[in-house]
Amino acid sequence: MSKKTPLILSENITAQSRIFTVQSQQLEFSNGVQVTYERLLGSPEGAVLIVPVTDEGEILLIREYGAGVGRYELGFPKGKVDPGETWQQASIRECQEEVGYLPSDVRLLDSVSLAAGYMTHLTHIILATGLQPQDAEGDEPEPLEVIPWRLQDWPQLLAHEEFTEGRAYAALLLLLKELQIQS
Repeated sequence: MSKKTPLILSENITAQSRIFTVQSQQLEFSNGVQVTYERLLGSPEGAVLIVPVTDEGEILLIREYGAGVGRYELGFPKGKVDPGETWQQASIRECQEEVGYLPSDVRLLDSVSLAAGYMTHLTHIILATGLQPQDAEGDEPEPLEVIPWRLQDWPQLLAHEEFTEGRAYAALLLLLKELQIQS
């Protein structure tokens, strides 16, 4: 059964920081109930998370400090899509900045929301292949550790204590589906 989209009665910015914008929405549902929701507004362009796959069948991971969880995390290169930039351009740039490779092919696997209940943000999950060494200056506060991981060892990656981000899980699942890899 499809539901009718609630009527937006009002929208207001309630908080703003260097990184976050909080918006309050007053909504009226089809049954007449009015509710106020708060949500984090994301960039309209979204972000990219790149799964670089080498010709040798390895995925390139990075170890990066995650301020949200207060520890280093294993994950895939990622970053925002800058205004005026396409997801393809952002993927190529971020791959060079974070793992030091220029992909000859980038392909969209899917676009996922992070927390649909309170965030407008989308992350485009990208498969990057045809990798050639070529780095670019990034905006990271410290050099990132690049960790090649044999794709066939994906079950051990899922069990790794530093591999916990949901987007990384989704990216790995989409990659396995794309390449039809089973355990």
